[in-house]
Amino acid sequence: MMLYEQIQEAVAYIRRQTDFPARTAIVLGTGLGNLTDDLRIVAEIAYPDIPHFARSTVQSHKGKLIFGYLAEHPVVVMAGRFHWYEGWSMEQVTFPIRVLKFLGVQQLFITNVSGGVNPHFRTGDLVVVKDHINLLPENPLRGTNDERLGPRFPDMLHTYDETLRQKALEIAQKNQIRAFEGVYSALPGPNLETPAEYTMLRTLGSDCTGMSSIPEVLVARHMSLPVLMISLVSNVAYPRSAIRETTVEEVIATAEAAEPKMRLLIREMLAYL
Repeated sequence: MMLYEQIQEAVAYIRRQTDFPARTAIVLGTGLGNLTDDLRIVAEIAYPDIPHFARSTVQSHKGKLIFGYLAEHPVVVMAGRFHWYEGWSMEQVTFPIRVLKFLGVQQLFITNVSGGVNPHFRTGDLVVVKDHINLLPENPLRGTNDERLGPRFPDMLHTYDETLRQKALEIAQKNQIRAFEGVYSALPGPNLETPAEYTMLRTLGSDCTGMSSIPEVLVARHMSLPVLMISLVSNVAYPRSAIRETTVEEVIATAEAAEPKMRLLIREMLAYL
């Protein structure tokens, strides 16, 4: 079955469960799943029930689509994302984003955690992503292009929506939240980066680095879906003297401690929309 037909099959299944008209889609990253506590939930669908969806295998990722109201704004939340390092193909990693677009969402909010390679960043800071450096070995747009999904060669100049970025920074400043604009880079994982790799990323112009999100952004751009990405700095990774051994449990704990800032920012963004 072609990708387009798989998307339509997934959309049709979801529509049989709920006709909720979500306007914004939100992808929740590691340790940020409690945002769903703020929702007035209308419907939930587990990923394994949706045709052609993969299964989330990472700690703190709930693995379901949740439809409801956040700040009275109709949203659909991906409580858990897929990562290339889990063994999924890039098509599987990004499939939900295509489905969300065909469900009618008008913008995509992506959250994640990252290692900070800007020496001015501190643990718990928020980074409003203005650009990215893609160091993943595979691209979700590779292969035969279907013009029903998007153009063969999407331009990447205005990938991260400037209006959404500026509003996010404005809200952060108003609420005295430390937030910066920055460049996000992605490596495949699942191992954390070496000190030399962190230095390389900083030299290349990265401010924070992770193992996700860029594939979803590429597909969103392919389908002309405006993107706001907010990354939470879970550990300081530059300069070398600042690096400490880090476990996934520590990353989750840091994200959960800083999550109220992310929740506040997203709620106010949705109220603005």
